[in-house]
Amino acid sequence: MKKVKDNDDMRAEYKREDLGVGVRGKYYEDYNEDHNIVLLTPEVAKAFPSEDGIKYNTTHLLLFSHSIL
Repeated sequence: MKKVKDNDDMRAEYKREDLGVGVRGKYYEDYNEDHNIVLLTPEVAKAFPSEDGIKYNTTHLLLFSHSIL
């Protein structure tokens, strides 16, 4: 059997200074580009209890609105 070299650079503990400076909002723009979140009012959330209902109805609303333009 081969011996495994212990080449592990992990320490048991790290100090905060070892981790560098944290930057607030570093990935904010990248996150927003990949995620499209819409917050619904409570009234709308009651009318559409599932994600599929929202998708179905908004798709048909858009199709209808484009057909009358």
